[in-house]
Amino acid sequence: MKYKHTNRPGFWIGFIDFFTAGIFLLFYMKRSGLQQELEEILGHKLQDYWKAYLLGIPNLFLYTLVWMARISEELKDKAIELEIEGPYTSFRHMFGWNTLGLLLFGPAVATERFFDTLNKVERKLNGEA
Repeated sequence: MKYKHTNRPGFWIGFIDFFTAGIFLLFYMKRSGLQQELEEILGHKLQDYWKAYLLGIPNLFLYTLVWMARISEELKDKAIELEIEGPYTSFRHMFGWNTLGLLLFGPAVATERFFDTLNKVERKLNGEA
């Protein structure tokens, strides 16, 4: 088994992250090895999340949101490539729920879909699905 974290609770990660203004994800990315897993799955080096977070502070985290939405789109493409059944995360889903759905637990919904897609991809790469 290559990936150990194939059942992450995306909604709760998003919920906690929203109420901590992104600080939770700063620690979670590093501590859980999520950044490295994403780089391995997507096949290229990503900008460190902490850098995207800092660059997002002056513009109300728009930079950070676009960074995450771009990764979501790449993750969707990987899921399609692996012939995994949707629904998937995507740029539009991540960006829309984090902006238009802000008052309706949108960030938690977007993060849930992101981690659901990631969990499915990791299970498939582990040979479980």
